[in-house]
Amino acid sequence: MARIRLKEDHELEPGTLKAVKAIEASGADSSTARGLAHAQALFDSYFQFYMPARKGNAVDEALIELVRLKIARHNNCFT
Repeated sequence: MARIRLKEDHELEPGTLKAVKAIEASGADSSTARGLAHAQALFDSYFQFYMPARKGNAVDEALIELVRLKIARHNNCFT
């Protein structure tokens, strides 16, 4: 399986670094953000959609988490 190198702090755009630090400060894993940072336009688009959706603005946040865990389990990804 291919691996994407995760960008270090000094390689991130200022806005991206701020988002990554906020993710980490909340206790969450910033790997997805650091990987998406290789394509800044993708990063910006993804998090413009993802953050409002993840915060329960479209679907209840508890349901989102249950679906995320089910998908991870289905793919043998134990997060």
